[in-house]
Amino acid sequence: MQLTQVSKADCPPDVEPVIRHVVPWRVAAVTALEGYRLNVMFVDGTKGEVELDSFLNGPSTNGTVFEALRDPAAFAQVRVVLGTVQWANGADLAPDAMYDAIKANGRWTVD
Repeated sequence: MQLTQVSKADCPPDVEPVIRHVVPWRVAAVTALEGYRLNVMFVDGTKGEVELDSFLNGPSTNGTVFEALRDPAAFAQVRVVLGTVQWANGADLAPDAMYDAIKANGRWTVD
């Protein structure tokens, strides 16, 4: 496959001014960890862990968009999209509930 070079003219313009989230519960960074856990950081600097093991392996996940995340490779594809934790298949987590639990306990366990 031959690579093509993209010219500056083909790139979308930068947004000016840069969009900055002002609510503290917007996610700034996420990292997948072993055991279906996530390390998250919010825009206000709050950090914590999200535990999804019991949720993903429970019967309530069968037949839902979250079932695909039982595959560790799929789970590892987590990313931040517009301040929300999201996966390639469209599964996402509520950032406000995550923030409240992490702010209070340092972790959010989803059952």
